[in-house]
This record gives sequence, C-alpha cells and structure tokens, in this order.
Amino acid sequence: MKRQGDILFVRAKSIPKGLKVKTGGVIAEGEKTGHMHRLVDGTLYEDAKLGMFIEVKSEKASVTHNEHKTITLEKGLYTVKRQREYEPQGWRQVAD
Repeated sequence: MKRQGDILFVRAKSIPKGLKVKTGGVIAEGEKTGHMHRLVDGTLYEDAKLGMFIEVKSEKASVTHNEHKTITLEKGLYTVKRQREYEPQGWRQVAD
C-alpha cells in the first residue's frame, strides 16, 4: 500500500473487465485548493459503481500533487481508495 494525502493505493490481483480509461490522469481534484493528484506514466480506469483502478505497465509510474511528495507506483495493478471521515450526517470523502 502507498498513500498520498487522502488517497490510498492498494495492490490488486486484477482489474474488472470493461472499465473506461479516464484520460488526463487526474485521480482526484482538490476541492479546497484546486490541486490535483495526477498519475504520470500509467493507465487510469474508472467506473461509477466499481471505483478507480490503475495499471502500471512500465517499470514505474508517478503520482504527483502540489502539496505532497511525489510517490512511485511499481509495475502492477492498483485499486484507488479515497479517505472518508464520519460526521453526524454520515460518512463523507475527505476534502483536500
């Protein structure tokens, strides 16, 4: 597992079939700052119900963000998880 701010990258055994490629590499946009978690040199897949996945075909890919240290993802498959927090109204995603 690797983490960058409120985003967690977990190794996956496979990626569900039929997912659409998300162009531009933006994993998440900062709701407060406008800064983005961006994938460089990998393929990003997204499905409204299944979530987001990354495939790194080369030896490594990078995830960049203006306020966080760049992290490296090694060759392989990953599931992308957003951190959540509880409020009296229920669970919500953390705003970066």
